[in-house]
Amino acid sequence: MAGELRDHDQPAAALDARMQREAGLTFFEYMVLSVLSEQQARTLQMSALAARTAASLSRLSHVVGRLEKRGLLTRTRIPGSGRRTNATLTEAGYEVVAAAAPGHVAAVREYLIDELEPQELATLSRIGAAVDAAIRREHPDTGSAASPPPETSTTRSGQGRTAD
Repeated sequence: MAGELRDHDQPAAALDARMQREAGLTFFEYMVLSVLSEQQARTLQMSALAARTAASLSRLSHVVGRLEKRGLLTRTRIPGSGRRTNATLTEAGYEVVAAAAPGHVAAVREYLIDELEPQELATLSRIGAAVDAAIRREHPDTGSAASPPPETSTTRSGQGRTAD
């Protein structure tokens, strides 16, 4: 049925809806800006950015065009043969992603980290590390957008949870 969420779509949809409500960005737009914010000179070639965000070049190009119109990043052609382009985060884009980051971290903690028992969190961390290693083997030049979850001191009651 078109328009209905499948169970596995709900976490992503919840993160996306919250990001749009709180920061005026889609979750994918946030990921693009976030990846750029972590790069030297806040710049990355579009093909590498596509790999880091698990997106097709077509999808990425469409989203980057929207972000560029908002003044959050710029695109520049790389001199030489081929159709290579860099995306560079602007100062305005950096300010937007920096302002959105605390809300994103809070949402991930609320929807995922705080719901896990300590042994589940340890398993998730091992899974994340294994996936990251596999991505790095497959794409050594682009790295991985995945990071293991933050280490936490948790209690199942949901009270007093803080990052170590």
